[in-house]
Amino acid sequence: MKKHFLLIGSLLLTSMVYGAGFQLNLQGMRQLAMGGSGTAIPWDASTVFYNPGGLSALENVQIYGSVNALMPRARFAQAPTGTYTVDANSKTYTPFNLYVAGPLGYKTPWSFGVGVYTPFGTGIDWGKDWVGRFIIQDISLQTIFIQPTVSYQIAENISLGAGFVYATGNVELNKAIPTINSAGGEGQARLTGRANGVGFNVGLHLTPSEDVVIGFTYRSQVNMKVKRGYAEFSNIPSTLSSSFVNTAFKSELPLPQVASVGIGVHVSEKVTLQFDANYTGWASYDSLIFDFENNTSALSDSRSPRRYKSTVALRGGMHYQHSDRFALMVGTAYDPSPVRDGFVNPDLPDSKRILATGGLSFKLWERLTAIGVFEYVFADVRTGTSNENGFTGKYQSRVVNPGIAITYDFK
Repeated sequence: MKKHFLLIGSLLLTSMVYGAGFQLNLQGMRQLAMGGSGTAIPWDASTVFYNPGGLSALENVQIYGSVNALMPRARFAQAPTGTYTVDANSKTYTPFNLYVAGPLGYKTPWSFGVGVYTPFGTGIDWGKDWVGRFIIQDISLQTIFIQPTVSYQIAENISLGAGFVYATGNVELNKAIPTINSAGGEGQARLTGRANGVGFNVGLHLTPSEDVVIGFTYRSQVNMKVKRGYAEFSNIPSTLSSSFVNTAFKSELPLPQVASVGIGVHVSEKVTLQFDANYTGWASYDSLIFDFENNTSALSDSRSPRRYKSTVALRGGMHYQHSDRFALMVGTAYDPSPVRDGFVNPDLPDSKRILATGGLSFKLWERLTAIGVFEYVFADVRTGTSNENGFTGKYQSRVVNPGIAITYDFK
């Protein structure tokens, strides 16, 4: 029983890393439509996130807002027979982005921007009675990052930028406990937590020629600290009430550093190609430590191994400017999983993914542009056994993700 309960803590913050099996890369809709690539070319105010150095290329102050309707789907089949299957309950999540960016004045080398975005924020719900309910029933997560940013144009073809990041997040997890009360009901645990952290990002924007743009960016690790989370228990038999007392806890989770390099090539007057490589330092997430305020026979401080591995994602896309008002974008990406064999759990049915993306932009009038995108995520089927709890299964998942953005230029 103690082993079952200690899994709660690790599940709680593991899902803050990936948000039910995938890391969100939705900080700009035009970039998303091109496979999530966006380090080199500053298409709009969302370059606050993709490359702070690119802010100097914005000619006017711009307001940008976007939202997605993220619809993840997951299926579990109990291995090795596969006779028991369950589909996670369908839910829709709405991550958003808001940016304001532009030059600080007329003919000044300085530019400024502020971004508010949600890089992690989904969940998964397997239901109350499924076979893995003692590991997890459901989890939901929302994070918000706030980033003021400044950029300086060193020369005509070189600019640097840097931003400060404040991150905050909320998470809730529910699971069953293998106890039976006098009414015949199983025990329940509910964990809630709020985490905060700080970090930074820096970027370099280069235009070695009229047709080639190069970008480099680095986003630092953000240590998300839960200073006072809460564990609450219900339906516990009276004989075990002293073992399952409501208590606070604290913990810390490193959101990994990300280094990106990108190149954009203006192939012709209408066609632009761009490519990104994103290195994510997941190896910093080696273990997860929990410190509970009240220790009991069923609840003690713990260290759970995670042993994530760092990954490199590859992204690319094409932008076709059909006319002054209309543009078409397509793209794809390969995004490997950081989760090693032996560490796959139903809160994180993670596997390598291939993304297919596309979108279009339409200038509604001189200052106002609308962008619509669609993303489909193909995830490999993954079968595995968790070293921590012995739970074995085959996981299938996919994601359908439409999105829309509006930009307004103060010309």
